[in-house]
Amino acid sequence: MNQSFESTKSIEWPSDKVTYVPYRLYTDPQQYALEGERIYRGPTWNYLCLDAELPEPGSFVVTRVGETPIVVTRDDEGQVNAFVNRCAHRGATLCLEKRGKAEQITCVYHAWSYSLKGELTGVAFQRGVKRQGGMSECFKKQEHNLRRLHVATFAGLVFGTFSEEAPNIESYLGGEIATRIKRVLHKPIKIIGRNTQVLHNNWKLYFENTKDSYHASLLHTFFTTFEINRLNQKGGIIVDESGGNHVSYSKIDDALNNDEYGAQNIRSNNEEYRLADPSMLEGIDEFGDGITLQILTVFPGFVLQQIQNAIAIRQVLPTGVDSCELVWTYLGFEDDDEAMDELRLKQSNLAGPAGYISLEDGAVGAFVQRSIQGVDEDESVILMGGDRAESQPFRATESSVRGFWKKYRTLMEGVEPDA
Repeated sequence: MNQSFESTKSIEWPSDKVTYVPYRLYTDPQQYALEGERIYRGPTWNYLCLDAELPEPGSFVVTRVGETPIVVTRDDEGQVNAFVNRCAHRGATLCLEKRGKAEQITCVYHAWSYSLKGELTGVAFQRGVKRQGGMSECFKKQEHNLRRLHVATFAGLVFGTFSEEAPNIESYLGGEIATRIKRVLHKPIKIIGRNTQVLHNNWKLYFENTKDSYHASLLHTFFTTFEINRLNQKGGIIVDESGGNHVSYSKIDDALNNDEYGAQNIRSNNEEYRLADPSMLEGIDEFGDGITLQILTVFPGFVLQQIQNAIAIRQVLPTGVDSCELVWTYLGFEDDDEAMDELRLKQSNLAGPAGYISLEDGAVGAFVQRSIQGVDEDESVILMGGDRAESQPFRATESSVRGFWKKYRTLMEGVEPDA
């Protein structure tokens, strides 16, 4: 048994279930390091970018898998490639800009150059200067290409994996999740905005939050006040077989009232509050199914949101045991007219670092992170809606949160928990 496996076993779960989660999982540096090995470099598909961000040969985007810097390119044949953003010579960062266009990639340190496939094509002064110096005769360029990832594109989303053992992308997503992605990303998209948010909490706390439909109309009073999302609306939870991927969805029902919220002294609708510009919430049923809110996740860090007509991708990227980045990309469709562009941009104010809805999500993870320091013996309780990680026709549940931990334990421990 290797040392790293012993360190993860030292964090003891109360049982073989996922209903009680040790707080130490969010604070232990050894556990965080092991996640890099078993999750981010394991048999998972990590969201990298949008295919639309690589519009032509030479286009590149810089991203990360876990903390590993990655470059995604479109080569001269139109193929998408991904490789580690690190020179094979002395480890310097290659691409210093977040996105751009280049015929080749050249290191600023010693001018080693690479093709858009990550192949080493040039070494400055390889033969020396005036027949002096130069690389050793044993040096072979083909042995020093950049470390490549396997790449898959699905519905305009580009995913990458380091692992030879990862299943094909559609099997990894599962049929129901794949269908729900296609429901939203059903035609060519365009990017209408971006931002990056710094969160002062472990990455798992935010990703749990995105899977937790139970908190949505409790923490986010804007949801309830303006009747966008309440737990008694029609909706449900879809959890894939692995547990790691999920969908939460709901439909607005104007006939409902807030009596259940008020009876429990829950912050709820205050009829005195009104929007100065109510057109923000005058959505269009562009998907034809009445679903006004859908949050979809793919383990370990991809989120696709549809809130009314505000469509966005969120990418969760760890930066340390108690910090992470949240990268937002706001989307429209190429055939949107000017009025639809304006509606999407207006409704994009609902979500984001200062969004009317998601502002609280950026703070509540830090509330937890601060409070769990030095309490290794304690655990969180995840029993709402039962003890299984399964699809359910209601949203007063933590089923998809249990699904996250089912997938997590399977990867980290090599044994699927009882969920």
